[in-house]
Amino acid sequence: MGTAIRALAYRGVQALLVALLVGVLTFLMMQSLPGDMAFRIAAGRYGYDLVDAAAAAMVREELGLERPMHEAFIAWFGDILRLDFGRSLTSGAPVIDEIRHQLGASLQLAGAALVLSFLIGPPLGVLAGLRPGGWFDRGLLLISTALRSVPQFMLGLFLIVILSIHLGLLPAAGHGRAVHFILPALTLALGLAAVSARIARDAMAAVAASPFYAFGRWKGLNERQLLLRHGLRNIGVPLVTYMGLQFAMLVEGVVVVESIFGWPGIGHALVHAIFGRDVPMVQGTALLLGLGFVVLNGCVDLATGLIDPRGTGAA
Repeated sequence: MGTAIRALAYRGVQALLVALLVGVLTFLMMQSLPGDMAFRIAAGRYGYDLVDAAAAAMVREELGLERPMHEAFIAWFGDILRLDFGRSLTSGAPVIDEIRHQLGASLQLAGAALVLSFLIGPPLGVLAGLRPGGWFDRGLLLISTALRSVPQFMLGLFLIVILSIHLGLLPAAGHGRAVHFILPALTLALGLAAVSARIARDAMAAVAASPFYAFGRWKGLNERQLLLRHGLRNIGVPLVTYMGLQFAMLVEGVVVVESIFGWPGIGHALVHAIFGRDVPMVQGTALLLGLGFVVLNGCVDLATGLIDPRGTGAA
C-alpha cells in the first residue's frame, strides 16, 4: 500500500513538472515565432484576404497581446490550476471542447494503428526468434530496417500513389467511413511493427536459448506448449514496455500523417494552431499530450509488474 502511494505521489509530482515545463516551452516558442501574432490570429478568424492592420489592431487590443510575457504566462498557468484551458484565439470555442473532439479522432486512428502493428510485428518477430539466423530472420531484418529508415510522410505518400492513385483500391484522404482508416493507420503501423518485430525476435531468441526453455523441452513439452507456457510471457515485458513508448512515436507520426490524409485529429489541429498563433490551443494540446505520456508510463510500469514472471516466481 505504501509503495503504491509513493508511486502515485511520484507520478503526481512528475505530472506537475510536465505541466510547468510544457507551458513554459510552448509559450516561449510561440512568442519567438517570426511575424505579427495579432495579424496571424486575425487572418485565422477572418481569412487572409479580409484582414488588414485595423483588424490586427483590434485583435491585439481584445486579447491583450501587448502585456508582458510573464503576466500572460502566469494568467495561463493560474487558469490551468483551476482546470480552465481557456478559449481558442481563432474560433473562440473552449480549448477543452476543441481538444475533446479532435482527440477522439486521433485516438481512433492511433488505436487502429497500434492494433494493426501488434498483429503484424510481434508474430513475425516470434517466428524469426525461434530460428535465429535463418532465411526468414534475415529477410525480416532487411524489411524492418528499410521500413524504419523511410520517413513516415514518404511512406504515406508512397501508399497513396500505389494503393489509391494507381490501383484505386482505397481513398487517398477523408474521414467518416471504416475504409478511411486503412491508409493512415497502415502508414503509422508499418513503422511501429518494424521495431516491435525486432524486439520480439531478440526476446524470443534469448528465451529459446535459455536453460529453462531447454529444460521444458527435456520434460517432453512440444514446441507449441513451450511457446505458450514459457515463451510468450517472458517476451511480454519488453513488448509491453515498447508499446508504451509507441505513444511518443505516434505523437510524432500522427501530426504528419493526419496532415497528409486530411484526418481531423489533434495533430492536424496542432499544425493549424501553430500557423494561426493560437497559443491557448497549442499549450492545451501540448499539455494534454505530455500528461498523457506520464499516465501511460504509470500504466506500463503497472502492467510490466503484473506480467513479469520474475515477480511471481514463474519461469
